[in-house]
Amino acid sequence: MADRQDRGIRTTNPATGEPGKSYPPCSPGEAGAAAKAAHAAFREWRKTDFDHRASVVRKAAELLRRDADRFAALMTSEMGKTLDEGRAEIEKCAFHCDWFAGNAADYLAEQPVDLGDESGAEAFVTFNPLGVVLAVMPWNFPFWQVIRFAAPALMAGNGALLKHASNVPGCALAIEALFHEAGVPHDLFRSLILSSSHIEALIRDEHIAAVTLTGSVPAGRSVASIAGSVLKKCVLELGGSDAYLVLEDADIPAAAKVAATARMVNGGQSCIAGKRFIVVEAVKTEFETALVEAMKAFTMGDPTSEGTKLGPMQSVEARDEIHEQVEKSIAGGARLLLGGEKPARAGAWYPATVLTDVAEGQPAHDEEVFGPVAAIIAARDEAHAIAIANASEFGLGSGVLTGDLARGRRIAAEELEAGMSFVNENVRSDPRLPFGGVKHSGYGRECAAFGIREFVNIKTVQVKALVAAGGSRVE
Repeated sequence: MADRQDRGIRTTNPATGEPGKSYPPCSPGEAGAAAKAAHAAFREWRKTDFDHRASVVRKAAELLRRDADRFAALMTSEMGKTLDEGRAEIEKCAFHCDWFAGNAADYLAEQPVDLGDESGAEAFVTFNPLGVVLAVMPWNFPFWQVIRFAAPALMAGNGALLKHASNVPGCALAIEALFHEAGVPHDLFRSLILSSSHIEALIRDEHIAAVTLTGSVPAGRSVASIAGSVLKKCVLELGGSDAYLVLEDADIPAAAKVAATARMVNGGQSCIAGKRFIVVEAVKTEFETALVEAMKAFTMGDPTSEGTKLGPMQSVEARDEIHEQVEKSIAGGARLLLGGEKPARAGAWYPATVLTDVAEGQPAHDEEVFGPVAAIIAARDEAHAIAIANASEFGLGSGVLTGDLARGRRIAAEELEAGMSFVNENVRSDPRLPFGGVKHSGYGRECAAFGIREFVNIKTVQVKALVAAGGSRVE
């Protein structure tokens, strides 16, 4: 964990446990000044046209690709992501920037409305920026989570302040420098190395127009409560315990590969990682064997080495927490098929783990397990599997693994209570598709047209010529 002593916020290398760089924190007064300056910069930025904003955001994409190796290494040192996954994350960020640079103007174009009468009035809907958006972001995708909100926010004409997780301050400052080099005005986007205890004051600051948060359910409740008390818009992307249904007509080896990929994205440290695999009893034994084999491919290794499949978790504390969840699940009746032991080595290491016979009352069933632990849950049939999937406080992503595409399409579209449902693929975010959840997974959307419109004023405009003198007036 980061060391928050007077000398600053110090990072820790999760692979070795060794201390990293120390960063001076930002004071509440400095944060307030940054908000005021960002608002002033926003008032100028909103006057720029889409072509200008697009040139800046495309430049950011270019710089991301130029410095992909450096940014990937920074993520590895601060939160343990493998270099391969880090490079992939940076490329995704670059694609996201390119996508919104190319499509924001269409997403936010004026929309005419036909009133269907003979009054002669013109009506349309326009989309105006709100102001400065405060982003409270997590450590697990240090670049992607930030770029995901920032690119559309900037293209919409907004400003942004970033309060990043305390264990990735180097990433936060690197993103700030990236945007400034790309041409974003200095005050329009700032990274604040700020204690979480000072977030409330910043949300309440008159120069902050809205808030976006990706994080835990408790953090979401807190931010939503504060933002609501001052009537500011917020978007929340919170936890997830994504369920994948494995039906009896699925190709089981192929389904197991999808399941392992879904579970092990980012070492299992992802809100949209597959966590609960709800398997129809007729194929449960076959799926257990296939999933264990697929998960064995994710062997622990040096995250700085090419081809490593599984690096360390983000902290020893996080590793110990999921190990406790595994042990409590086993004590409650789950069976361990793979992994489940803490390695005797320095750092935040935990192996790919598979539990079966997972049932209600066990942490692997009821809680979000934020690490490389797959839980197999038995279901009698399709209806039972759907009921188990939906009996969760979370509703972020979900999946269906089946040989019948029409069946999968129906279940995904109509039956699963989640913001996203994928058939025969692992759930993932994409700038072209809306991203977000329901229930305790939050509300609001990111990405696509739905995402960029979260932080704009959707304004109705009606225009009509004045009635000549002596005529009647219609209100």
